[in-house]
Amino acid sequence: MPKRLIPRPTVMSEIKNYLVITFGLMVYSLAWNFFMSPYKFVVGGITGIGAIVQYTTEVPMQYTYFLINVVLIIIAIWQLGLKFCIKTIYAIITLTLFLEFTQYLFSIYPNAYEILGPDKKLESCIAGSIFTGMGIALCFINNGSTGGVDIIAAIINKYKDVSFGRAMLYVDICIITSSFFIIPSNDIAMSLQKVFYGYISLVIVNVSLDYIVNSNLQTVQFFIFSSKYDEIGYYITRHLKRGVTLLDSVGYYSGKEGKVVTTLARASQSNQLFSAIKQIDPNALISQSKVMAVYGNGFDKIKAKSKKVKYDENEPKEIERKNNAE
Repeated sequence: MPKRLIPRPTVMSEIKNYLVITFGLMVYSLAWNFFMSPYKFVVGGITGIGAIVQYTTEVPMQYTYFLINVVLIIIAIWQLGLKFCIKTIYAIITLTLFLEFTQYLFSIYPNAYEILGPDKKLESCIAGSIFTGMGIALCFINNGSTGGVDIIAAIINKYKDVSFGRAMLYVDICIITSSFFIIPSNDIAMSLQKVFYGYISLVIVNVSLDYIVNSNLQTVQFFIFSSKYDEIGYYITRHLKRGVTLLDSVGYYSGKEGKVVTTLARASQSNQLFSAIKQIDPNALISQSKVMAVYGNGFDKIKAKSKKVKYDENEPKEIERKNNAE
């Protein structure tokens, strides 16, 4: 029997996820209240809708954000499952509190947004957008969400071959554009400028979001040459929850027969696998390479539209007859 290694407690893994989600939400709220809100930028998402309400009625955006998400979370439970929604509910409540707290901090230090210098609209837009995308990405890669349009994007991504960033882009364009017609202003140029900054923010947020999320979901392939292939294979299947294939091998010089462990895993699991192999067999030879995409059980779903392919069942038999005749 292979040696059974002690698995990491799932409780600790969940605690780590919640801590990272909390940090991401803190980054998001700071980015909004210290970089975006002082210049009255309108960004995408439910926070964008909340911002429009705040600029026109002076109702704090976090209240609008919370109320809209109550409706969306019901849809999320139906479409994405309770496990996704537990972290989403936690994120919605936590972000609402963080937005309230950071607004309080801003009331104490009203000039805090000038950390980049006075009247730095473009710089604040860029910095705030990068941190906003980072905060959302930290939630997504830990199986959470900041709610709002993130829920809609996650639902679209579940059924269609559309990235999180692109799915959010379609909805956010409508929200930002609507601010030109909803927020009253006597200066049309100023209103157009705010919409322009909103588009800049939208692009930067989605680029940074896609970059962080996709880099974390990068798939890698391993070829592991070791005499302790049983132990390594057992660890991969039981701890990493990945499939393993054993290939027969023969050493050219030594003539010894053996097995090669091959598996596909996420790039984020690489360090865990390397640490385990080092404990099991420090002399193992490991080959790691990136793969463009992997579809199937445990990886990405095939989201292409099904099309009927013309296939003649007798064709392989005809080919075999021709080969035999030759």
